[in-house]
Order: sequence, then C-alpha cells, then structure tokens
Amino acid sequence: QVQLVESGGGLVQPGGSLRLSCAASGSIFRSYVMGWFRQAPGKEREFVAAISQSGGSTVYADSVKGRFTISRDNAKNTVYLQIYSLKPEDTAVYYCAADFSLVIVTQDRGYDYWGQGTQVTVSS
Repeated sequence: QVQLVESGGGLVQPGGSLRLSCAASGSIFRSYVMGWFRQAPGKEREFVAAISQSGGSTVYADSVKGRFTISRDNAKNTVYLQIYSLKPEDTAVYYCAADFSLVIVTQDRGYDYWGQGTQVTVSS
C-alpha cells in the first residue's frame, strides 16, 4: 500500500507559479512511476505529467509542455510538479498517482494509488 498526500495548491494570479508536492508513505517509493493528473470542474480527469522510477524519463501532456516540470526526490519519498506561467485553464484539482509498472503510462486507469488532490485556482 502507498499513501499519497498532495500539498502546495492555492489561489494564484495568471502568470504566477506554484510548486505542488506529493509525499508518499512506504519504503518502495522508488519502485513506482509517479504521475500528476488534474480534473477541472465539469471535465474528466486528464493526464498532466509522469516520471520514471529513477527520474531519468519524463512525459508531459502537450497542453503543459514548457510550463510544467515534474521531478522527484526518492530520498524524501516526494514527487513535485513545478508550474510556471499559470493560466485560468489550469484551474483544477491536481492529483498525484503511483503506478507499480516498468513503463510510464498516461492513462489514469494504469495507476494503482491516488492522493486526495490539491486545488489550484488561477484567477485575478
């Protein structure tokens, strides 16, 4: 079992930045692919970014490339999502997820564990 707790969300003005964190319990964090997803009001949950176990490989949704950076610190059992140049359309609940897999997947059904989410609101 893995428990995931997100933090770092909040209300930000357009153009601002945020760093989301996701702390994981358990000693095998380094065995999981970690992903970030988001769900805006009235929309389906969508893939944002994912990172391999070592951190050497990352995948991003086209909509966030160049503005979002995913990283992880296996010593701290934490994965991060750095967000720059926030736009109103980035407003959503952001979830981190863990996948006990050998490859990065972008479908949410491929992930085994989920956090409760952290709200990001971009508004002036």
